[in-house]
Amino acid sequence: MLQNHIPPAVLAAALSACAVQPEILNSERIEQRFGSYEIEVIEQSSAVRRSNLYSTDGNVITCRTYAVVEFVDSDMTDIAETHSGVLAGESIGAMFKTAGWVIEKETFYVGEMQVANPLHPIGRLMRLDAPASLGVHAYRLLLSKKSRSIHYATIVETHHPDYLVEADLLELYPPVSEPRPTDDEIRALITLVLGVNQPN
Repeated sequence: MLQNHIPPAVLAAALSACAVQPEILNSERIEQRFGSYEIEVIEQSSAVRRSNLYSTDGNVITCRTYAVVEFVDSDMTDIAETHSGVLAGESIGAMFKTAGWVIEKETFYVGEMQVANPLHPIGRLMRLDAPASLGVHAYRLLLSKKSRSIHYATIVETHHPDYLVEADLLELYPPVSEPRPTDDEIRALITLVLGVNQPN
């Protein structure tokens, strides 16, 4: 599990820097774009959650965002009930927004990831029929309420090419965190996303 070593003053500065980020949640954007939104938790532990954020068209389910969440090991006393809802499979953004928390995304990487084999589990979830480049958005999810600031999780979202590509993500989420991740760190992010069972 990740350790939270971010001083409160640094978190407050990050929240201020993120003030220009759009308020709309990814779940809300998917529903606006495709007419529906649901979430399926594929795998979950106390440290990591993998989920499929999808839309439906009749009986056809298409993954629009494949999200990997690494929860930060911090004092969650005042968010225990909301966090329990997240662990029960609810949408992170929707849960905390309903609970009155201000949600900010401190972007530290925007790029793309290649899915060479459409039979890869992510390719199947997204109903890809050919190799594809997927937009990648990596950020720290920060929560604030009154004087309380929390680095709740680090999240890597990989998006369907018909939903958000790298250029869209750069417009929505210009990185505000410096320095830029190293090549090794970027490879680690991609490995984290692709680290699911490969088809035989």
